[in-house]
Parts: sequence; structure tokens; C-alpha cells
Amino acid sequence: MAAVPLPPITDSVIHHIGNTPLVRLKHLPQTEGIRADILAKLEYQNAGGSVKDRVAKAMIEKAEDQGTGKPGDTLIEATSGNTGIALALIAAVKGYKCIITISEKMSEEKVLILKALGATIVRTPAGVPIDSPHSIISVARKLKSETPNSHILNQYGNPNNPLAHEIGTAQELWAQCDGKLDIVIAGAGTGGTVTGLSRGLRKLKGDILVVGADPIGSVLAQPDDSNSAKAEYKVEGIGYDFVPDVLDQSAADVWVKTGDEESFKYARRLIREEGLLCGGSSGAAVAALIKLMQQRPEMNRSDVRVVLILPDGIRNYLTKFVDDAWMERNPLSS
Repeated sequence: MAAVPLPPITDSVIHHIGNTPLVRLKHLPQTEGIRADILAKLEYQNAGGSVKDRVAKAMIEKAEDQGTGKPGDTLIEATSGNTGIALALIAAVKGYKCIITISEKMSEEKVLILKALGATIVRTPAGVPIDSPHSIISVARKLKSETPNSHILNQYGNPNNPLAHEIGTAQELWAQCDGKLDIVIAGAGTGGTVTGLSRGLRKLKGDILVVGADPIGSVLAQPDDSNSAKAEYKVEGIGYDFVPDVLDQSAADVWVKTGDEESFKYARRLIREEGLLCGGSSGAAVAALIKLMQQRPEMNRSDVRVVLILPDGIRNYLTKFVDDAWMERNPLSS
């Protein structure tokens, strides 16, 4: 076996964003009767622990290039946690201040990580409409109006969010797969991952199938009548009660609605059966895969290659879906 080249010395941890591993799943697909070649893109191995590292890096670098942000300024962002962690990490390295608005729904682990990185955290009520003055976005805007030399990079409307995946993640996947890639499945939150992957990969293979996973209770899926009434859900990092500007809903050829119980079940199975220390939304990608294969059995062939995007890791959820007692209290045990 050839020796794997050692990674070089780098000037900062920011250089360790991107180029994440791609790992073949074995046990879980086999027990579910899936014959297709299933690969998992381990985005939790980015420097800050999630796919959002790519987005934060792209947004900050573009702002600096345009002269709209500089070290010493304050970055303010509304987030479900991962974008905030990514921004706080880069802010710590580059010398920005950072204020994060985050819902009370989100895990305490995310808040502790943000605090450790030096961010100021403002918690907002869970479940409030996005146009409420108490929502994460409204509170972030108010804070910007009160804070000199501050900037909202706005992951929900910043074109560098999907662009990070169009010119980054999509190209990585294509190279790692040596051009053999048929289906890509990703959960949608802001929609940057789904939108960017679709745009980037279609330039390389026009007939690639892009699948978006959207939680039951969210409103991102198409067609509109596939969405039930807005409702709260436990899975974090995907789904919204509004459609972010950066999401091109037509970027996904197929939308699959996923529930909390199945998402957490499959995330726990990825951990236990594949050794992948992933977060709950990774289980939503697996749930979408299984439903897709049930709906389109002609795709369940050994010559079909599928990539699942695993957005974040177990670190953020040790007191949530990883904990048997939490699963039983909610109740989500299966």
C-alpha cells in the first residue's frame, strides 16, 4: 500500500477548510437492501466541524476583497449554530469581533463552542416566525443598527454561500469520484449546499440527479403541496419556515420530506454501524436515500453511485439525539 502524503505545515486552521474525506458505506446500505454504491462526504471534518466552514470562509474573503470588512470589525450573523461557529472560528484567527444570534432550540453544545471561540451569543425564542421582531434575523438586524463597524454577511442572501459549493464542494466531489457520480443527496437549510452542488455538478454532468432532504414541518420542498403545515421539528441545521433567497428550489430534481425519528435513527446507525461521528441531519440524508430507492427501484443498481453530504458531527449533539434518555423523553426511540 502506497504511503499517504503527510499534510504540510499551514499558517492557520483556515487552510483546513475543504478537501474533506469521501467514505464508502458498507453495513447500513447492505441491511437496507441498497445495491448502489453509497459514499459519504464527511463535512464535519472541516476545521470548524461543519459544511458551513466553506460558506463562512467564502463570505468573509469576498467581503475583505470588496473592502466591506476588515479585522477589528464586528461580524453579526443569525444562525442555527454551524455558520456561527464557522464565523467565530475565522473571526478568532483573523481578529474580528463576532456576535451570534441563535434560537433557544439549538443545542447547548453549539453555544459552548461559540463562547469558547470568543463570540458574543444572543439567544432568541424557539419557534417564532422569521418576521417576528424576536427572530434570529430581526435581532441580528437590530444589533447591527446599534453596533459601529459591524457587518451582517447574511448567509440567507449572500451569493457566496452557494458559490462556495459550486466552485468548491462540487469540484472536489467530481475529482474524488473520478467523474463517476450519478446522484447527490443533501439536506437543505439556507439551501446553499443543494443549490451550489446542483449548479457545479450539472456543468460536469448534465443528467446528475440532485436530491434535497427537507424536514417535515419545513417549507423548502417542491412542489409546495408536499409540505405540510409549518411545525416545529427537532433536527437542527436543515429546514426553515421561509424560503431563503440563496435557495433555488428547482436546483433539486427530487425533494424528499424526512421526519425526526427516522433522521435520528439513521444518524445513530451511521455512528454505530459505520463509525461516522455525524450529526442528526446526516440521518436525514440517509432517510432520503432509502425513500428514493423505494420510489425509484430502477436506480438501486451496483453501477449507480450516490454521494450523501454529512453536514456536521456528533460534537454538537451529545446531550440530544446521541443520548438515549433524550430520545425517550421526546419521544423518538425506535
